[in-house]
Amino acid sequence: MPRYFFATRVGEDLLPDPDGRVLRDPDEAWEVARATIRQVLRESADTSRLLAATLEVTDEGGEILFEFPFAEAVEAPPGGAGTLH
Repeated sequence: MPRYFFATRVGEDLLPDPDGRVLRDPDEAWEVARATIRQVLRESADTSRLLAATLEVTDEGGEILFEFPFAEAVEAPPGGAGTLH
């Protein structure tokens, strides 16, 4: 099974993922990326800078498979009430 790496880019800064995770395919990597972003946003006191961040998912060769903007992982409020801003 392939290994995927989840590096966080905030502006010009890149926080690497030196270990990565062994996952079955890119679809599972996408699910892990979304769950990771949501967890980081829940645990962070100040999300304003993080909402501009991106999770860069690469394969073992370092090729970027996809970029997942943190803002796209924001969950809508329960019941669809309210706004996201």
